[in-house]
Amino acid sequence: GEGDYLDQFGSRGIRELEFLSPRGVAVDRFGDIHVADSENHRFTKLNAGGGFLLWGGGQGSGDAQFNHPSGIAVDASGNIYIADTDNHRIQKLSSSGAFIAKWGSSGTGPGQFNAPAAIAVDTSRYVYVADSKNNRVQKFNENGVFMTQWGGAGTSPGQFYEPRGVAVDAAGHVYVSDYSNH
Repeated sequence: GEGDYLDQFGSRGIRELEFLSPRGVAVDRFGDIHVADSENHRFTKLNAGGGFLLWGGGQGSGDAQFNHPSGIAVDASGNIYIADTDNHRIQKLSSSGAFIAKWGSSGTGPGQFNAPAAIAVDTSRYVYVADSKNNRVQKFNENGVFMTQWGGAGTSPGQFYEPRGVAVDAAGHVYVSDYSNH
């Protein structure tokens, strides 16, 4: 597929710095850049100058595998949180890309997702997920325990129609990009 290449030994692989539909980006406290590379079904970590550090993933539904990841966030310890969009779950990895945990499944209940599109982590390590097709934002602790949710389909204040971005500032204010409500 696109992004594949043959190296000098004839082995097939993916170029580390070739992106195919990157959809999410996060910067950690060291200035390292983390990219959710959706069509390559992986994440890539670069240094502040854009130099390659590591990548992880691959298409699938196993631990540390992804199906069109679109959101990525990093906590103060360097743990990486990825909105694994078409697997309808969140995955938490260490700063070196090792699998730590996952949570969520396809559905509409608390802790379930329908195409999670974006993710953010606050200074207390609460995780916020823009659950796009469920028209809501869900909040979890750093271990994936459901805390609360808000939103719902509509155009009134506090309602969403396919939220695809979420961010949290230092004061804990949550900002949501409400895609289809413009």
